[in-house]
Amino acid sequence: MALQGEMILRVWDVEHGACAMLHHQLNGVAGRLAMIDSGDTADWSPSTFIKNQLGRNQLDYLFITNADQDHMSDLEGLWDEGIKVKTLTRNPHPPADELRKIKAAGGLSSDIERFLNIHATYNQPVTEPFNDYMGGITRKTFYNKFPDFKDTNNLSCAVFIEFAGFKILFPGDLEEAGWQALLKRQDFRNELIGVDVLVASHHGRENGYCEDVFDYCQPRVVVMSDKAIVHSTQGMTQTYRQRVIDNWPEGVTVANTMKQRHVLTTRKDGWIQFVVDANGNFTITTEYNG
Repeated sequence: MALQGEMILRVWDVEHGACAMLHHQLNGVAGRLAMIDSGDTADWSPSTFIKNQLGRNQLDYLFITNADQDHMSDLEGLWDEGIKVKTLTRNPHPPADELRKIKAAGGLSSDIERFLNIHATYNQPVTEPFNDYMGGITRKTFYNKFPDFKDTNNLSCAVFIEFAGFKILFPGDLEEAGWQALLKRQDFRNELIGVDVLVASHHGRENGYCEDVFDYCQPRVVVMSDKAIVHSTQGMTQTYRQRVIDNWPEGVTVANTMKQRHVLTTRKDGWIQFVVDANGNFTITTEYNG
């Protein structure tokens, strides 16, 4: 069956954190809701947005790409707001008891405690698989295993989202070693081909960059979820820009500004939204006219 409708995907501005939402829409009717990470800020949270703006009490699919606080700072908030999380996708490694030992060194927030709980208990087969119930939007995930890696960054869950040939990659906080381990896999290398949008690993920090990835991944634009001058993330902007220019000199056009861009940042642009039609054509709009 030919695809219909469109995918709406928004990368939210949660400063030095991560949160994106997506759904399929047909004739103005929104389908199931998926969210990648649950970061928030003092002024905005995904839980209150889902409940009050979207009028939903259920999150159909939740992906946590990295088991660190900045990727789940509103996780407990979902439960506080009475939002049912039906399905959790994450790296199943390590087991919950081992992950607790890793996380205990940095302190166990209520969000981390919630994650440890659902990491241990969300272990039943999915009754409504994402790839069958999202209107033609599909996902693939890749991750390294424990004890090959014992740090949460290199145990990130890399999530590819695809609709009508448009593909975006959320790699969590993978660092060089984690990237290199995944690059040994032929299926991962194959999946990197055709990526249109790369969300910069580790919020654009230098240790999240892997040059060899770009032998296969040739994105039309790179997105950074960051805030002003944190951990020198801005120092990598030109590096990522050049990787895009190497293959797509014209970059992409942002609809609300008509500017050609190679790197988009939540710091400069606010939220960043992609609307993808059934033919794979996509339109980008941003919160600010950065």
